Amino acid sequence: MGDGPAAASGGLGFPFIADHCPVWETEDVALFREAARRFLQAEFAPHIDRWTKAGVIDKAAWAAAGAAGFLCPSIPEAYGGGGGTIAHHFAWLEEVERITLGAAFGDGVHSGICAHYVLEYGTEPQKRQWLPPMARGEAVCAIGMTEPGTGSDLQSIKTRAVLDGADYVVNGQKTFITNGQNADLIVLVAKTDPAARAKGVSLVLVEMDRAGVSRGRNLEKIGMHAADTSELFFEDVRVPAANILGGEAGKGFYQLMNQLPQERLLIAVGAVASMETSLALTLDYVKQRQAFGQAIFDFQNTRHRLAEAVTEARVGRVFVDDCVKRLLEGRLDSKLASMAKYWATQKQNEVLDLCVQFHGGYGYMAEYPVARMWADARVQKIYGGTNEIMKELIARGL
Repeated sequence: MGDGPAAASGGLGFPFIADHCPVWETEDVALFREAARRFLQAEFAPHIDRWTKAGVIDKAAWAAAGAAGFLCPSIPEAYGGGGGTIAHHFAWLEEVERITLGAAFGDGVHSGICAHYVLEYGTEPQKRQWLPPMARGEAVCAIGMTEPGTGSDLQSIKTRAVLDGADYVVNGQKTFITNGQNADLIVLVAKTDPAARAKGVSLVLVEMDRAGVSRGRNLEKIGMHAADTSELFFEDVRVPAANILGGEAGKGFYQLMNQLPQERLLIAVGAVASMETSLALTLDYVKQRQAFGQAIFDFQNTRHRLAEAVTEARVGRVFVDDCVKRLLEGRLDSKLASMAKYWATQKQNEVLDLCVQFHGGYGYMAEYPVARMWADARVQKIYGGTNEIMKELIARGL
């Protein structure tokens, strides 16, 4: 449906969304959110169908978002960012969900993950070299963790960065890399000392135009079709030793683990916004669609099932909002972030499945936003650490 994305934003008028103001939303964040909503409706929403068919979001869209000030909003102004907090980025991600694009726009990786690795751990030259063009959308960033034989167990990666004089020589392969086709820079997880296990892991800043770097195919996925997700290959890639994130090898595993709570909360924030948006679309649909002489909403089963789903969305919202508040205060731990990621994405998938069901046959048609959202949601339980890993992390803290 051509009006799908607009309908999603219109869903903000439903009371269960409109009457809730996040505890972390200051006046400045609210103004930022409103500007983001207008920008996304004008600049992104009209192109979602085309991006979905193409399997990639135009590089020009990144530049437009950067020029408008929506990329890297939580990075200090001294490095070209918006000078806000992670709350600004979360508000932006929620609005991207409202137009039903969601994580298919890989800015969660670019602004929410990669930029913060550079900000928190980069040397001063690294920050000044990369953060300003990332904020402008001129340099799109990806993170290279997953390999063909290695997912959650990052200590088992096989990509190597071997010191040779003043350079590291990188060899290896990565897969399922978000922004893989668009990326200009990758934060690459590599072993600089294979015998040292976790202490031998480093993060290496690798420019994608270096000799020996090649992109594989844009992977064909069951959902998130607008996202460019790629295989990447590194064959005798020479990288200056100064490109080790932070300037010191062997710190990568600590850097990865220290950022994971924020990364997992980022996924949970998107999951809750997806639930709310899909329910808004579905409520609008069932109140208009007729069956047996009455609106689908007038059947008791419809009302009761939606009442359950709306309640779960609100519970998720309150819980995740509290986690965001804790993150802003420096109090979010790994266990709570794992709870948020696991619970929110599980409920997201359950709610999206219900929304597809209430759309009937139309819910299975790709032209309906709820169908695309349903397919997009499935990976949420996998990336960022599978939900099985999340439960194990929670159990360790009991």
